[in-house]
Amino acid sequence: MDATSGSASADTSLSAVAAAIGDPARARMLCSLLDGCARTATELAALAGISASTASSHFTRLRDQGLVEIAIQGKHRYYRLATPQVAAALEALLVVAGVPRTPFMPSTPPHLHHARTCYDHMAGTLAVRMHDAMLAQGWLRVSGEEYALTPEGGAALEKLGLRPQALQRQRRRFAYPCLDWSSRKPHLAGGLGAALLEHFSERGWVSRDLDSRALRFSARGEKQFAAAFGLTAQAD
Repeated sequence: MDATSGSASADTSLSAVAAAIGDPARARMLCSLLDGCARTATELAALAGISASTASSHFTRLRDQGLVEIAIQGKHRYYRLATPQVAAALEALLVVAGVPRTPFMPSTPPHLHHARTCYDHMAGTLAVRMHDAMLAQGWLRVSGEEYALTPEGGAALEKLGLRPQALQRQRRRFAYPCLDWSSRKPHLAGGLGAALLEHFSERGWVSRDLDSRALRFSARGEKQFAAAFGLTAQAD
């Protein structure tokens, strides 16, 4: 392929992506996903001010251009930006356009949004922050659709009082991302997620609400939890 044909191919690809972004409804959908939170088709259609049937064709166009992907959680299907590169491109376009982003506002009751159970592991704001901290500090690394424990992570878990080698020998999946329905970002699931919640309970950091899935951290427990994962104070 000569330089001329290569340039033409690049121009064609760029114009196709630009056309996908350029539709006002699709642009609103994409911008709403810039906060990193996944959204349902119904939510995105409402944000774009279009019907569900019309939104379906828009989703297909965005997926075909590699701008969004689908995350399936139980019976629910969520859309999110496909890559960090897509987010960076949209951010740059917003700067040029001079338009601010609108943050995601969860409607989940505060006590469930902060911390709750998701099957046998922890969900909610604290769980999402723990998940992000473990990746940021290099305790876990992405391995396909799951997480693998690094040597640094193994040492950190042992310091917490867990036995990571025994957890890795279990027949269940060791660690993987589980989309949090209140934060719309991943928290940690698998054998490691379950072991961490059990560990927090045994240490008296957290107790389970008898009437709901809410988890209640004591003031001391939340401070120790934050110190264990290098978290700073942050409002939900």
